[in-house]
Amino acid sequence: MDTLSLFRRPEALVLLVVPIGLVVWHLVAARRGVAVPVDGGGARPRPGWSRAVTAAGLLPALLLGAAVLLLAEPQRFGAPRSKRVLTNIQFCVDVSGSMTAPFEGGNRYDAAMAAINGFLDYREGDAFGLTFFGHNVLHWVPLTSDVSAFRCAPPFMEPGKIPPWFNGTLIGKALLACRKELVEREEGDRMVLLISDGQSADLWGGRDEEIARQLVEDGIVVYAVHIAPGGIPDQVVRLASLTGGEAFKPEDRDGLARVFQRIDQMQKTRLEKTRPEAIDHFEPFALGGLGVLGLFLLASFALRPTPW
Repeated sequence: MDTLSLFRRPEALVLLVVPIGLVVWHLVAARRGVAVPVDGGGARPRPGWSRAVTAAGLLPALLLGAAVLLLAEPQRFGAPRSKRVLTNIQFCVDVSGSMTAPFEGGNRYDAAMAAINGFLDYREGDAFGLTFFGHNVLHWVPLTSDVSAFRCAPPFMEPGKIPPWFNGTLIGKALLACRKELVEREEGDRMVLLISDGQSADLWGGRDEEIARQLVEDGIVVYAVHIAPGGIPDQVVRLASLTGGEAFKPEDRDGLARVFQRIDQMQKTRLEKTRPEAIDHFEPFALGGLGVLGLFLLASFALRPTPW
């Protein structure tokens, strides 16, 4: 495929009719021969020289053909390249009152946001969104590759500072809200990283499986981090598993960081082959034209019809 040539301006190739016409005219004219006056006898034919003279007469037409090909701007296909597939990651962070509970020298919310900032460092090139939820949902940062907004977010959404109508934990409602954000992005993979510390009544009664089916239909994988004592709620475990993800329970800050590292390893960056890129391919045509020009100059000194 690397050697396949094409032209950026193929309409210029119409001009090839001129050099082709010159070739046809010259070959027809050469068949008539050249009248040579000879006194007292016939001339000995020399077919080799005749063919050489005919070939030399074709060189101007070939030179014009090379010029037309260059005018058409020849190109070729380069080798296909690998492009990083964007991963759209929506962080879904619980800001209910229980997230102020102590956790390794701070509280659960601070530990979660610190882990998120660490996760951003080794997912460079992906797009990130940030959603806070309790009983209601707030999309704080839209999906973007600029992570500076994440660095500034923690002080503004601390659980102790938010309005009282955010108290409570509705994971199902939050996941469906994240789904709406992700499906707007047509390009790339889709992932929700859920961080919560409580039970969610809106996942009971089979609602977890129903929400999981909707997420799977849109190609969304859920990874859940349960940052609280006790076991992970069964509904959260089942929902994450049905989407192709997993649920984790870190015991301390180091464990939380390891969870994010493991999620990064599980959701590896994908590469896909892009279409070959068309690049300029003037060199062979230019060299060919220069070669024809050189032959034409040499032939002009010796190979030309007798001028009578």
